[in-house]
Amino acid sequence: MIRILFVCHGNICRSPMAEFVMKDLVKKNNAQDMFEIESCATSREEIGNSVYPPAKQKLAEHGISCKGKTARQMTKEDYNYFDYIVAMDRFNLRNMHPFIGEDVDNKVSLLLDYTDRTGDVADPWYTGDFEKTWQDVTAGCEGLFRKIVS
Repeated sequence: MIRILFVCHGNICRSPMAEFVMKDLVKKNNAQDMFEIESCATSREEIGNSVYPPAKQKLAEHGISCKGKTARQMTKEDYNYFDYIVAMDRFNLRNMHPFIGEDVDNKVSLLLDYTDRTGDVADPWYTGDFEKTWQDVTAGCEGLFRKIVS
């Protein structure tokens, strides 16, 4: 079983988009039995809240449901449990440190590290551009999937 955890600040926009895009990609490749995929937040601000409506709408436009997803905060146990811990931006990497300490097992990365353009996934909370976030998340998930299955 390959366990992937996507991480952003609040777990209501980017990381749940990545979680459900990756789940959809895995399903389309008949690999559901090989993966466990979740997402979480570094902050407590949105704990228990549903996916932000524009993010939910962007997923729905592509036939992807995130029904039932609520925000949760990262825990110290996540580092030992997950094989890949994938942050949406450098701010998230810094805020993960109290939970994971040093990345001694080399599990932590940025989502766009799996694309031909490194950097941060566009944050639609501030930009309002959910299409750009969709493009970043989709490219990152496809790259991560290719890396894992190749």
